[in-house]
Amino acid sequence: MSSTRQFNLYLSTENACGYLPDRSARNAYVDPALQMTRERYAWLITQGFRRSGDYVYRPHCNNCQLCTPSRVAVETFRASRSQQRCLTRNADLELQIVHTLSEEHHTLYQRYLQVRHPGEGMDGDNPEAFQSFLQCSWGDAQFWEFRSDGRLLAVAVVDSLPAALSAVYTFFDPDEAARSLGTYAVLSQIAGAKKLGLPYVYLGYWVSESRKMDYKKNFRPLELLVENSWATVPA
Repeated sequence: MSSTRQFNLYLSTENACGYLPDRSARNAYVDPALQMTRERYAWLITQGFRRSGDYVYRPHCNNCQLCTPSRVAVETFRASRSQQRCLTRNADLELQIVHTLSEEHHTLYQRYLQVRHPGEGMDGDNPEAFQSFLQCSWGDAQFWEFRSDGRLLAVAVVDSLPAALSAVYTFFDPDEAARSLGTYAVLSQIAGAKKLGLPYVYLGYWVSESRKMDYKKNFRPLELLVENSWATVPA
């Protein structure tokens, strides 16, 4: 095994699960002392790891393995009818990619959390927490802005990797829920990856019993990492 793939893992304490009620969760974190790089993370993401800020982790829960890493195969992806309608509905949006979070982003994030995730303990008021959650000092974190007539409607946080894009987080104007901006952001990333010749868009963890994560199964063909092997979900 190369030195790139030798590292220590540290288990977190148990906390309330963010996806399933009445369950606890914990993560296995890559040693923060390890010098993380974009290339190293590109391999780790194929092994089911994700990042939160600069920290790289994967779930390591007792008696539960429902968090399943997922990715979309770009070349064979075909938008469904509802996804095609989503594209049409948002044809007026303009995309701009920036590399720094702004106060405008934070204001939108606060509104998003207040309406979409009230009482879930996410600290939207703290600008430093917002930055540390989404920024990344060792990678190529991009912030995809979607605007209508100059008004910011959504931001997709996207990691650019050598052979993939990774969807980190998306937040949007809760008054524009009818646009399905979360779906549109993923469709935009798939289109962007195809334009760049990248084979995959990583969507994070699919949780079969979580309505919050259920949307990921709508992007076909979806691949899941099961028992250390990527397999396509049957249509």
